[in-house]
Amino acid sequence: MIDNNQLLRFTTAGSVDDGKSTLIGRLLYDSKSIFEDQLQSIENTSKKKGYDGVDLALFTDGLRDEREQGITIDVAYRYFTTPKRKFIIADTPGHIQYTRNMVTGASTANVATILIDARHGVIEQTKRHAFIASLLHIPHIIVCINKMDLVDFSEDVYNKIVKEFEEIASKLLVTDVRFIPMSALLGDNVVNRSENMPWYQGAPMLHTLETIHIGSDINKIDTRFPVQTVLRPQREGYIDYRGYAGRLASGILRKGDEVTIMPSGFTSKIKGINLHDKELDEAYAPMSVSVTLEDDIDISRGDMIVRSNNKPEASQDIEVMLCWLNNSPAKPRAKYSIRHTSNVQTAMIKEVIYKYDITTLDRITGDSELEMNDISKVKIRTTKPLMVDSYRENRTTGSIILVDDSTNETVAAGMIV
Repeated sequence: MIDNNQLLRFTTAGSVDDGKSTLIGRLLYDSKSIFEDQLQSIENTSKKKGYDGVDLALFTDGLRDEREQGITIDVAYRYFTTPKRKFIIADTPGHIQYTRNMVTGASTANVATILIDARHGVIEQTKRHAFIASLLHIPHIIVCINKMDLVDFSEDVYNKIVKEFEEIASKLLVTDVRFIPMSALLGDNVVNRSENMPWYQGAPMLHTLETIHIGSDINKIDTRFPVQTVLRPQREGYIDYRGYAGRLASGILRKGDEVTIMPSGFTSKIKGINLHDKELDEAYAPMSVSVTLEDDIDISRGDMIVRSNNKPEASQDIEVMLCWLNNSPAKPRAKYSIRHTSNVQTAMIKEVIYKYDITTLDRITGDSELEMNDISKVKIRTTKPLMVDSYRENRTTGSIILVDDSTNETVAAGMIV
């Protein structure tokens, strides 16, 4: 059974002109998720551009430069809802120089939709996007083989592309891959089933997004509760109340559970769990709650409450897959702020182990320059231990960002290996 309030985040990726924005426009248009004034504005713009109908890509191409060029150059987020689910779409650009945009757009996604132009098949960009999706451990990939109308809805063309992509997927850490032949422009297999491809027995894209099982995407085994703030309400009935508020990154917390506070190592038991004014018996990720303990322990922002028999690793030396986001290259042995859950420390990039050639996916050693869009494996040293899990096991406690304190800009995003 699907939770009607369940939120699914998905990202779209593909080469320039593969039809990502058109596909999202078709999804919004056919699922009736567009306001009338927005529709009117886009119809007017489409007429000015000489279109007979609606230019669907305009629903996501929000920047003026994009509208003029007809391409996406930034991550465009769109929200829509159906009776079965809520959705957030990250429409990411296809160019190689916008690798960082795909990384940021895909970092929280449950599903990656990779578009392939049926006329061109699997190209270098396809391999790159599949690689980034596997690097970010996106649990589900939907390969949309678009523009089937331009290859006469040929089943042979579809099967050939499926075989090519499966060969790539077999070398990557990808477990759930689905294929849908479609024409975003005409609406075949986007919201409604295609009458032009009776040989395809699968579901259209919207039905797949509405029914794909994402409940097990969140780690429910490793309990990690990063403390964001300590609550001390000085009002009647709460004079002695000391609650630790935060968002449960993974796992389940129950009243009476024995827990350890990291990094101090003190142990206690869960006395109460509150959601607003409501008392709960248990909380599960990704709920935001406040927790009270049976013992008075000195706990502050950045500490983590975990199960005593299941602790993360506390380490000052961590290996990270880092995507450099900033225009300025990394400064050798420079100090940055590292942000991990609610914890902020000072850190330094000690060593660049290797970089990925994003075109060939080969590893390059001996090159320690980190420039914009570079993806590399690095060693980072922090001033105090961080409580970390590997990104593969826990996307929340396994991710970090680096911030340049002098400019307050986020310069890199990383996944702990």
